Amino acid sequence: MIKFSERLKEIRNERKLTQKEVAKQLNISTTCYAGYEQGYREPDYQTLRKICKFFNVTSDYLLGLED
Repeated sequence: MIKFSERLKEIRNERKLTQKEVAKQLNISTTCYAGYEQGYREPDYQTLRKICKFFNVTSDYLLGLED
């Protein structure tokens, strides 16, 4: 099963965005966002919703529950 961190990095790279650009759009620090991609941090519910909305994907997709 694909991990959240891997899926998040994959989707960001597909859209040719930097971590800094995504973090700015989500109104979080770049360090915080990098932690999500590196797998040592997990977003809270509200931030997960923002990420899903920003990338226009479902939480099930990001969490690796569906393709």
